[in-house]
Amino acid sequence: MSDAAHDSLVTVLVAGAANLGIAVAKLVAGVLSGSSAMLSEAAHSFADTVNEVLLVVASRRASAPASARHPFGHGQESFFWAFLAALATFVLGAGFSITHGIHTISHGSVEGHYFLAYAVLTVSAVLELVSLRRSLQQVRATAGRWSVSPRALVQSTPDTALKAVVLEDIAALVGLALAAAGLGLEWATGSAVWDGLASVAIGVLLVVVAGTLALDNVSLLTGESAPPRVERAIIDLLAAQAGIDRIVTLRTMMLGPHDVLVAAVVDFDDRLSAAEVEAVADAAQAAVTARFAGVRHVYLDPTAVAEG
Repeated sequence: MSDAAHDSLVTVLVAGAANLGIAVAKLVAGVLSGSSAMLSEAAHSFADTVNEVLLVVASRRASAPASARHPFGHGQESFFWAFLAALATFVLGAGFSITHGIHTISHGSVEGHYFLAYAVLTVSAVLELVSLRRSLQQVRATAGRWSVSPRALVQSTPDTALKAVVLEDIAALVGLALAAAGLGLEWATGSAVWDGLASVAIGVLLVVVAGTLALDNVSLLTGESAPPRVERAIIDLLAAQAGIDRIVTLRTMMLGPHDVLVAAVVDFDDRLSAAEVEAVADAAQAAVTARFAGVRHVYLDPTAVAEG
């Protein structure tokens, strides 16, 4: 397992442990307080816990070695399991939150134990911040490896496990704020409508997160290329190599969260002999793999004709 994959696994495990403890505490507080928003937050955290389990499976499956049947490894399998994790967020978290919130708006809820609910929300916020801090540390480290900003990395990273943890942690903090607001307005007005609305809002938030992650994984499963900035950097690096006149075309594909395939049609200097072209190609391939830790497969075609 690569260092980047190991870091992602640790990040997922930290988030999973935090979510499981938070889910149990929210469930107890939700049952005792009768708060729809608290129960929605419990479902949210349980969904996140299920997600972490699926992401751990994804990390383990993706790290399986290459074989004759899978010559490029099993990296893309991580995208499949991450897609299932997004579906879990939608079904377990969003589905329960929205339906339970609508029921509370229609039928009201039982009041009580507001102090316990707020105590759980406070502790949950602290734990979520710890998890978010860990994930953001990895984002900054990974962004440094790819020479991109942390924000650009989160937007375009193929490491969907890392992206899922970051988005889930942010969504969890927003959800806690919504639950706190709903409880506060219910206590101040005596109307359970606010609690129900908070639950529905939490559900809509989870729909957005689940939809974003699902679309990202579908794109990666269908052969998404490396981020444009990475492709431009690879082109510049190849074009700067002695003996290469220009890069005719470049194609990349994400074989896994930390594995990129690079294929390029290269116009070599016409004065080079066949042996010299081989030497230049070897040097160019070495330069790319040394510069970009995630690039492990580089294929250069010494043809000056662009692909159709």
